[in-house]
This record gives sequence, C-alpha cells and structure tokens, in this order.
Amino acid sequence: MRIDPTNLTAQLHYRPDGNPPSSLPESAISNAFPGLEFDFRNVWRRLFEGIELHEADNYVVAASGEHARLKGRRLLRVAGEPTVVPVSGPQRPHEDPPGRLTSAGNPDGVVTMEWSNSLAAVLKEYAGRAVKCEFTKAEAPLPVGLPAKEDEADRLEVVDLVVRPLFAFSAVAGGPLPVIDREMVQPGELTRGLCSPWQNDYRECACYYWAASRPDFVNTEVDAAGTTVGNSWLAVDREPKEYVLDDREDSRLLSYEDLFQDWQRHLRFIVDGQDHVPGDGQDHGRDHGRRHD
Repeated sequence: MRIDPTNLTAQLHYRPDGNPPSSLPESAISNAFPGLEFDFRNVWRRLFEGIELHEADNYVVAASGEHARLKGRRLLRVAGEPTVVPVSGPQRPHEDPPGRLTSAGNPDGVVTMEWSNSLAAVLKEYAGRAVKCEFTKAEAPLPVGLPAKEDEADRLEVVDLVVRPLFAFSAVAGGPLPVIDREMVQPGELTRGLCSPWQNDYRECACYYWAASRPDFVNTEVDAAGTTVGNSWLAVDREPKEYVLDDREDSRLLSYEDLFQDWQRHLRFIVDGQDHVPGDGQDHGRDHGRRHD
C-alpha cells in the first residue's frame, strides 16, 4: 500500500524506503546540547531578520542594515517574554543557603533559556510577521538581567523584528516543505559546533555528559565490604580496579592525544557492563580494545 504524507508533521516523521532509522532526527543519541550528529541550536540564530544571535546566548553576534547598531547588545525580551532567568542555589553545597549565583563573569546571575523552549511559541505565532523585541541600549559583553520597571526606558530599546519561518515555502506545493529554510541555516552550519576532530566527543565535558554514547562506570563488582568497585571506561589500566574521577589532566585516564592517535585500540565494546572482545568476553587487556557503539 502506498502512503503519501499530506501534512507537515507526517512528512517530517515519514521514512522512505531505503532510509535507515538513523536518518530521522529523533533517532539521534544526542543529549540535545549539542548532539553527535548535528547541533539544532544553530537553527535559531537567524530567527529574526537583520540580526544573528549566538546559538546558546542572547548576545547579538552580528547585525546588518538598519539594525547594525544592535550588534554586541543582548536580547532580553520577545513578545513580552524574558529570554533570561535568574540562577540561584548555594555557593557551596551543604554550607550556604540558596541565593542568586553571581560571579565576575555574570554579575547579574542570569542565564539565557534554551532557544527551542523560549522561542518556539514566538515562531509559531509570528512567523512572517514582526514581533516586539527588547534589547539593551548599550553593548553588553557580560550577561545582563532584566532591569527594574522604572529603569526600563533608560536601559532598553524596543525594536520590531520580522520572524523568519522555519520551513521553506513552495509555491508549487502551496505550503511549507519539510525542509529548513536556507535563510535560517546556511550549508554546513548545523554541524559547525560539533567537536573536531570527532574523537573529542569522548573526552569532553568531564564525564557524565555523554552517557548516551559512551559508558562511564564499567567492570563493576561488589567487594567484601559491600562497596561497588570498577573502572572508568577511559582508564588507561584496568588494575587496580578503581574509579578515577574524570579529569583531563589525570595521566591515569586516556588523553586527547591517545584518542586522536589510536582510538581503535583504546576504546572497546562494553557488553553487560564489562569489557568485551568478540570471541573472548573475559578480556581485560588494552591491546585488544574495541570502540563502543
């Protein structure tokens, strides 16, 4: 039976014959920020005509034409909704009460919300139309919080910017296509934020982050004291069996150079939580390592 998807949602989820499951974005093993296959944050950078935002910050990295003055400023509100939120918590765990987390690099203690959450409603409601955007009046290299109500006139400038549609429009089809509009993302930009060389992915983010694509605590067992012992997957040696906290400077763990030069030997499959070599299953030697997929 032939299936012809007729609406945009169906087309986005349709997998034609011959395309493997991995050809669909939802199959990505990424942790969203960014993924191993593409960095979707780049889609939002050119949402507003005339300016280009940082993919993970409300900082205007480029602006053109009548909006050239906005370069270096920060976008604080869109359609009345803030793009930043306060960051709060204890300065030292178990010691300080929660409070605004400020620093020399972030004196206002704020963080930009992820664009897919904060701008999705704007895209849906205003695509192809102008929306009210509120920027700092001056350049702001450091994060900036929303000013008090009485200070808004002095610190904010309101600019109407047109929202670009996410999907390309086809006059022939009479509507949007399941393809990102080229004005939103230029060729190559969806992958420009990924690690290069790709082996960096295994060494980045001080562990914990890439749990979807690499193991962490392997070869575990419970000792006589009832304590679980094991190895970090990136440990150079499997004996003694101890977990080494992820640290890029610790010589007990694989370095960037190790992975660049000989990742095939150093990284192995983990099967049922244990180092595994096809045909053996009990091997714990580095010389027969295999990559984990």
